[in-house]
Amino acid sequence: MEKNSNENCLNSATFTKPVRFFTKIENVPQITEAEKNELAPVSQQYAFRANNYYLSLIDWSDPNDPIRRLIIPQAHELEQWGQLDPSGEQNYTILPGLEHKYRSTALFLVSNVCGGICRYCFRKRVFIHRQEEILTDLPATAQYIKKHREITNILLTGGDPLTLATAKLEKYFDTILPIDHVKIIRIGTKMPAFNPYRILDDPALLDLIQKCCRTDKQLYAIVHFNHVNELTDLARQSLKALQRAGAIVANQTPIIRGINDNVDALTELFQELSFIGVPPYYVFQCRPASGNKSYSIPIETAYQIFAQAKAHISGLAKRARYVMSHRTGKIEILGLTENHIYFKYHRAALDEDSEKFMVCRRNPEAYWFDDYDEPIESQPLEAYQDTVNQE
Repeated sequence: MEKNSNENCLNSATFTKPVRFFTKIENVPQITEAEKNELAPVSQQYAFRANNYYLSLIDWSDPNDPIRRLIIPQAHELEQWGQLDPSGEQNYTILPGLEHKYRSTALFLVSNVCGGICRYCFRKRVFIHRQEEILTDLPATAQYIKKHREITNILLTGGDPLTLATAKLEKYFDTILPIDHVKIIRIGTKMPAFNPYRILDDPALLDLIQKCCRTDKQLYAIVHFNHVNELTDLARQSLKALQRAGAIVANQTPIIRGINDNVDALTELFQELSFIGVPPYYVFQCRPASGNKSYSIPIETAYQIFAQAKAHISGLAKRARYVMSHRTGKIEILGLTENHIYFKYHRAALDEDSEKFMVCRRNPEAYWFDDYDEPIESQPLEAYQDTVNQE
């Protein structure tokens, strides 16, 4: 059966169970010897990981296939640009693997492995400094969370939490569930795209989700589909399994050059996700991580793609916010005029920046907030509060 992107079919000619993983580019049979030689320095610097299921989604006759571009190294990744920690996560690290950037949310880095490694990954450092970043001290973590009653959300991320055996993942749940002021557990995962069998073939995982949802906690699965070609029948089944177990599922994706940086691709992705009850959540500006230059597009170009895609879809499909995960917070891009671009802090590391509105002069070459001059006008939240109090 041939792969047909319109029907989201799986190419059974190139995939048979079990799922097998590749960590060396030279072991991927569809890569030519010339390509292997060219890409060897890239995979030595930035980790490569894929599996035979995900590779079967690639049309190998198309050098511009979006899944190929997403997972197969490219020589241009060696171009010097960006940094290993573009969002300044180290600034908010309480102890290895525990971050507390936003008042109500703590982040647990629980895995240094993914089902596959996206080439535009913003946490490449996790795969380089493999043990230094991962949460291991659960007693100290629990003590910190209990002390900070403002924390109502825990985000499990990595790497990908679903690369862990369910029994190990359950240890994190067992740490969180007894803490009464934590009401939401989020799992950030691309496993439904990379390997839906991880969900479909593990009833213990679905039991764990049900266990969580039978408490006073709510579990959210924040999945990561970048292109509609990832939404195979198997991927859709895995999403339905998560939903039936009680998880609320939402999707996030960056806008990536050559993958979804056009109106049709983003529109179709938003629509198809909404049709299966997986609302678009965040659309990210590609972070300026090391090796990411050729995957990024300028903010103002990306915003126009995002806005046009939203114009073509229903309200249920257009709930995504276009944001930058800046070191100071999630900065939402609100709109453009001929001369100006409008930003607002959607989440801020500092309370005084929360909901702050900013106007900057346009810069068509800007890839990140730091590429703009200082705002020519800004309005802190307190100004709105003062106006309300006066009324």
